[in-house]
Amino acid sequence: MRMMSKWLRAVLICLSCLVSPLVLASDTPPAKSKYVVAFAQDTMANDWRAAQVRDLKNTLAKYPFVEFVFSDANGDTARQVQDIENFAAKGVDILITSPRDAELMREPIARVQRKGIPVILLSRRVQGDEFAQYISADNRRIARQAAQYLAKRLNGHGRILVLQGVPTASSAIERTQGFEEELKKHPGLKIVATKPADYLRGMAIQRVEDALTEKLAFDAIYAQSDSMAMGALMALKKAGRDPRKIPITGIDYITEAREAIRVGDLYASFTYPTFGKEGAEAAVRLIRGRKLDRKEVIIDSTAVTRANVEKVEPIF
Repeated sequence: MRMMSKWLRAVLICLSCLVSPLVLASDTPPAKSKYVVAFAQDTMANDWRAAQVRDLKNTLAKYPFVEFVFSDANGDTARQVQDIENFAAKGVDILITSPRDAELMREPIARVQRKGIPVILLSRRVQGDEFAQYISADNRRIARQAAQYLAKRLNGHGRILVLQGVPTASSAIERTQGFEEELKKHPGLKIVATKPADYLRGMAIQRVEDALTEKLAFDAIYAQSDSMAMGALMALKKAGRDPRKIPITGIDYITEAREAIRVGDLYASFTYPTFGKEGAEAAVRLIRGRKLDRKEVIIDSTAVTRANVEKVEPIF
C-alpha cells in the first residue's frame, strides 16, 4: 500500500508538470500590476465608432491588470496623428487605432511600432506592414457583393449613386475599388456620382439632398455604411421619394438597418463588427508575452436581406 501511494504521488507530480505551463500561459497575471492600452479613435461622432470604443472598453474591463484610455480626433487626421504621438510619448504598453488616412498615417504608426510599442489596427490599415496586427472584414469582397445585389435588383441596368466613407481611409478605398471591379461585369450599370459623406448620417443627408437638387438621376444607392444609408433614407423620405423604389445597400448591419430591411426601406446590409473584442484580446495576448498568430485577421461578413433578417443579430 505504501509503494502504491508513492507511485500515485509520482504520477500526480508528473501530471502537474504537464498542466502548470498551460495554466501559466493563459491565467497567470502579467509581471506588472498595470498595463495601459490606448485607443486613438478617428471620431466619436459616428455611432459605429462609438460602439467600437465601447466594445474595447467592455472587453478590457475583464482584465484587472489593464487600464484602457482613448482619444477622439473629431475626424481630423492631423489630430489623430498627434493623439498617437502623445500616447507613445506617455509610454503606453499597447496602441490600438483605426487610421483615418492610410498613407499619411503610415510613418507615424511605423515609428510607434519601431519604438517597441505594438500597434493593433482595427477595420482600417495603413500602407506597408509596420504594425503588429490588422483586424477587419474583407472590404473588397463586401463591396463586390453589394454590387451583385444591386445588379440583381436592377436586372442589370441602372444608375447608381455612391455614398463614400472617408476617402483616405483604407476601408472606403477598398469598398470603392471592389464595387467598381464588380460593376465591370455588369455593363448595364453605371455610377453616376460618388459623393464622400465620411460615414456620417448628417453628411449623407446633405449629399443626397444635393443630388436631388442637382436633379441627378439615380436608380439605386450604394452606401458604404449603414449610418450613411439611414441618412439617405431620411433625405429621400423628406423629398417625398419612396425608398422602396430606390434600392439601397449599406454596410455594418446595425439595429436601425435591421428595422429598415424588415419594412423594405433598405434592400441589404452586410455585417461588419467593430472588432473591439478581437482587438482587446490581441492586446491582452501581447501583454501576457504571447505572440500573435497572424499579421492579418479577417472576420467573416454576412449579407442580410429580408430573407434572413430575423436570423442574423445586428452588431449593436
